[in-house]
Amino acid sequence: MNKDSGLKDDETAIIGVVVGKRFKTCFAVVHDSIMAAASVPLAALMISRPDQLAIEKTAIVAVLFSIFAIICFRLVGMYKGIWRYASIGDLFNIVRAATLSVVLFSPSTIMFVREDGNAYTLPIMQWLLLMLMLGAPRLMYRAWKDGFMNDFFILSAPDKSKNVSNILMIGAGDAAELFIRSLKQNRVFGYRVVGLLDERRDRQGREIHGVPVLGRPSELDRVLDMLANTSKRPQRLIFSEAVPKTGEGHFLSAEDLAKKVDQYGLKVARLPSMTEFKDGLAQGQGALQLKPIAIEDLLGRPQAMLDLDAIKNFVSGARVLITGCGGTIGSELARQIAAFRPSELVLLDNGEYNLYSIDYDVRDKWPTLNVSSYICSIRDHAALGRIFDHHKPELVFHAAALKHVPLVELNPCEGILTNVVGTRNVAECARRYGARAMVQISTDKAVNPTNVMGASKRLGEYYAQALDLDGIKGKHKAASQNAKEDTASDTRTRFITVRFGNVLGSSGSVVPLFRKQLENGGPLTVTHPDIKRYFMTVKEAVSLVLQASAHGMVSDEDRGRIFVLDMGEPMKIVDVARQMIRLANLQPDVDIKIVFSGLRPGEKLFEELFDRNEKPVETGIPGVMAAIPQPIDLSLLAKTIDHLDVLANEGDEDGIIRKLASVVPGYQKESYDQSSPMAKNKKTRKEAKDA
Repeated sequence: MNKDSGLKDDETAIIGVVVGKRFKTCFAVVHDSIMAAASVPLAALMISRPDQLAIEKTAIVAVLFSIFAIICFRLVGMYKGIWRYASIGDLFNIVRAATLSVVLFSPSTIMFVREDGNAYTLPIMQWLLLMLMLGAPRLMYRAWKDGFMNDFFILSAPDKSKNVSNILMIGAGDAAELFIRSLKQNRVFGYRVVGLLDERRDRQGREIHGVPVLGRPSELDRVLDMLANTSKRPQRLIFSEAVPKTGEGHFLSAEDLAKKVDQYGLKVARLPSMTEFKDGLAQGQGALQLKPIAIEDLLGRPQAMLDLDAIKNFVSGARVLITGCGGTIGSELARQIAAFRPSELVLLDNGEYNLYSIDYDVRDKWPTLNVSSYICSIRDHAALGRIFDHHKPELVFHAAALKHVPLVELNPCEGILTNVVGTRNVAECARRYGARAMVQISTDKAVNPTNVMGASKRLGEYYAQALDLDGIKGKHKAASQNAKEDTASDTRTRFITVRFGNVLGSSGSVVPLFRKQLENGGPLTVTHPDIKRYFMTVKEAVSLVLQASAHGMVSDEDRGRIFVLDMGEPMKIVDVARQMIRLANLQPDVDIKIVFSGLRPGEKLFEELFDRNEKPVETGIPGVMAAIPQPIDLSLLAKTIDHLDVLANEGDEDGIIRKLASVVPGYQKESYDQSSPMAKNKKTRKEAKDA
């Protein structure tokens, strides 16, 4: 409280702001009136000799023009701008104001000096002078506040601050310009951009606020060598935009980039998003924070373009059911589908906590959405039937599965009951209760599988394909002893399969494991130095699943096809490990060791997206291909699944392996390191069973 005036502190602050604003406006008005008045005699002097100038007449014209000009300036809104942020828009306002005031006042000026033969030249000269006298002070003030005046007067003085970090920036776009400008305005940030790399040819050899474009991203090696022994040697490599795509003439692969970072001792980071950046600058000096490069930033390919209208038409207003909604893929499906406003969203998961988490998330973000959640195992055919009968979903997204290769290899009965029998249960309910489509989420491990998980998912692909092809024939036979009804609603159901590889950050991926191992001080464990995997972000994977599903419903030509997401080039797991160590500002094999633990049960050195019997075809969807596998007869598949169901319930693991090998082409078990802990565990369990 202000005791003298009786005003509260916030009221005093408001009054201070208002007074300050009025003072700045008054200063601008006084400045502009003086400039307007001065433009008259200066223009007259430029077209006449001083002894020919009528001082009294000129003074009268100057005062009258000054008053008239201020009125015009207010009409065009010149005093809404802030000198500190003078921009091109403000210059346009000055041009409009000068033009309006000079043109409207010129008859008086010409009449007043009509005895002078150059009278008609006076308004033109006055117009040019007035724009210069109004614009130059504003731009000089902006340049002074932005720090450019210091650069002008100290052209070659080096920055002697020991805390300044030199930056080489990838990308010479709007984000880079904003970053460089902010550094000149706020030198306490402690960064100095010494060069830019940009793949656009028209920017080579040019500058942004005095910072040169030194080459293309693919020339990183040359530029680093050029700067290595100078005062501009960079300590940081900053991406101002998305990491450029890899390939010939573009950028380095993730592996090559990692080598360059190690070779030159660089720290790698990226700028925050434009929104985060502007918010940080608005908070004051020191608020700017560079972001670490995420693994997904190094996938080396652009994100696929989506047809949002097609997805919206597919999902909006429909009754949608998602199995496995608590997993990485299932939960992202729930979020993206909820954003398209289905009429009802049914969430189904066997895990209580995972179901609670996604249920809470969806209800919190979309409180008006009709959401129902069920704890239910897809193995329970009767429980599934009750849920389907009550909600009669139109679209079914089947993401529930056991996906951890070594664990399913050790527990093949559980893998069959979930991945095969559970998939059959969901498919039967989708047909019986009139769903328009069931979307089966598959994996690249289903291609030429060497493990039970991959073989079980491959069998699920075959079953969905057979059901989809059966629909076009119009033949609806009972798929198993549990599905004896055959209704007209079956003819409407499409079965769409989407296949893709590893999802970064998912519960079963290496990224969370490596993070945990880093927190514990290492080492990071990699099964084999040559093991490779395809990677994709969860958001991109789910978006493309929705895109492919919407496309798959368009025509019968897509029946029986498996949609395969384009995942770019596979990455070595050891390179992912090294990159995560670097992102923690540590050195691989120095601060954190990497150890090789040996291949686990059923694990392959590399995965494939297509097998030798599949014909890849274009779909017309960016980022999505299609595979046309050789179909298997539906009745044979039904009998096989019934037999596997019996074997799994009896605990006959060897019988399951033999049955899978007889029906899944290419299924073969690869050898793995018999000294690994999981291999020893499997051997111990087998010995106990035999005993």
